[in-house]
Amino acid sequence: MPAIAVAFVRYVDAVNRWVGRFAMHLFFVMGGILLASTASRIILGTPFNWALEMSQFILSAYYLLGGAYTLQLNQHVRMDLFYGRLNARKQATIDAFTILFVIFYLVILFGGGLSSTEYAIKYGQKNYTAWGPPLWPIKVIMTTGIFLMLLQTISSLIKDIAIMRGKPIA
Repeated sequence: MPAIAVAFVRYVDAVNRWVGRFAMHLFFVMGGILLASTASRIILGTPFNWALEMSQFILSAYYLLGGAYTLQLNQHVRMDLFYGRLNARKQATIDAFTILFVIFYLVILFGGGLSSTEYAIKYGQKNYTAWGPPLWPIKVIMTTGIFLMLLQTISSLIKDIAIMRGKPIA
């Protein structure tokens, strides 16, 4: 593989490894918010009106930022009726073909995310709830997560092509 492709794979994998490991800790932040809200409701009789919505935002960030890392670790769910019986080159060929559809989907999704984020920033979009938080922070995180997933799928495609050529990238 060309040196630039190998460098791209290593850089994208390193970034997504760091972001994915950071995202793992968001689950504990979400748990802390829900625990504090529950304690406030039981002890003081008044729950935090922002806790449920904030935990939803954090959970969204958790899975959007962790998606690329999950792809990197090859931990996504897949139908394994015949795939597991194939050798590494045939698996890479199937993966290289199917990941093209994922890349197409993520490009469309990323375009929509950019448009939605731009709208939220430009017009100060807020959620229609009692708390009414601005939506641009979660939309920026959403679009960033989609972009990282797109980069990781391209990295996976490069790795699959390398395996098909008989020279896997370590």
